[in-house]
Amino acid sequence: MRFGEFKTYAKELLTIALPIIMGNLGFILISAGDVWVAAKHSTQTLAAISIATAIVNCIFTLGIGLMGSVSPVLSNLRGQHQSAKKYFYPTIRFAMGLALITTILMFISIPMIDYLHFSPDLTPLIKQYIFITAFSTFGAVLHMAMKEFLQAFEIVFVPNLVTIFSVILNVLLCILFVFGYGPIPSLGVKGLAIASLLVRYFMGIVLLIYCYNTMKFREHHGNKLYYGTLLKVGLPISFAVLVEFIAFNSIAILMGRISGVYAGAQNLICTLTTISFMVPFAISNAIGVKVGFANGEKNFTDLKRYSVIGTCMGVAFMACSSLIFANFPQTLVGFFTKDAELIKICVPIMYLLSIFQLFDGLQISLAGIFKGIKKTEYVLLTNFTAYWLVSLPLGYYLSFHHGMKLIGFWVGLLCAVIILCIMMGSILFFQIKDVKKKFAAD
Repeated sequence: MRFGEFKTYAKELLTIALPIIMGNLGFILISAGDVWVAAKHSTQTLAAISIATAIVNCIFTLGIGLMGSVSPVLSNLRGQHQSAKKYFYPTIRFAMGLALITTILMFISIPMIDYLHFSPDLTPLIKQYIFITAFSTFGAVLHMAMKEFLQAFEIVFVPNLVTIFSVILNVLLCILFVFGYGPIPSLGVKGLAIASLLVRYFMGIVLLIYCYNTMKFREHHGNKLYYGTLLKVGLPISFAVLVEFIAFNSIAILMGRISGVYAGAQNLICTLTTISFMVPFAISNAIGVKVGFANGEKNFTDLKRYSVIGTCMGVAFMACSSLIFANFPQTLVGFFTKDAELIKICVPIMYLLSIFQLFDGLQISLAGIFKGIKKTEYVLLTNFTAYWLVSLPLGYYLSFHHGMKLIGFWVGLLCAVIILCIMMGSILFFQIKDVKKKFAAD
């Protein structure tokens, strides 16, 4: 491939990815804002929301992961020159159904907190946060649905601009409700949950209005098979993300039973790695859209080139991120907290994290290719094997039987992500060969 061709394909991927990067960074910066404000309020507040968000995120993943199937499914339809706009209302109905299920699951989780044996001073705070957050799921899932719908048409700038604006709004509301101002009392953990609720509904409603006014819909009803396709593509994505989320968040829950400071440390480290992860994640979304279009169009040359170039871009960014994590660990941790105990726990893990970043960038890029060719069941299979059969057992053994505590879990995560990349790469090699044969036969 000539440099000019490489540049063309990379530019097309970046055209989609750059606004998504802005939006994804904005999305995670909303969570980072929560962590920053919580840490400024008190270590107890940080510990409480760290455990609460670990539980909430695992449940949220069900809805958010399933909505991730919208853009690859509609991109494939567009590649086949079929109408995709008619699936606007079915997408909303699908999203609201998922939001209802997610809300019910959150309410069910609240009484179970008593059986996890957290510190008595943290348990009521965790329950308060989850209760309020449960009401925000409709706004969050609606936002994800509209963002995915527009992404399928490669409309990404405005949706992600809304997310960036929401970062500022969230920080201001967090400060207002957590610390109080004028007639508004200091609400602590409840204030963080209220701020998140308001911001999520703002994001969802604004994007719904923008999508409706921009797309100029003429058809109101899509094929009923659409729901089945979303489930077929989305369930493996959803469960794959759920498997990974539970692996990361269960660490905060397990360590939180020892001490809230370890849960806070895990949340802080995950916030840092997720900020950098949003860039290859956005590139993965772009890969999914472009590969999906090429797959629907049966254009193997474009499919292969978008896959290879997108993967190189994702890994290259994470290599740069790794260098920053390895060279400035104390500075990065110090931005969120001045607590000496938290810094002491976090800094050694940052060196492991710098290696983890490289393989994390590779696995999410490969996942984007699997989404594009609609073979997401392999993403679920490999994620389950790596995180549940390797990471958690190994991490638990090192942490509790060898006294390595949080470092032990991160050794397990590092081993898991390396194994994950090997499995995904091997499977994808044969899947791409099958796609090529199928296109040639057609």
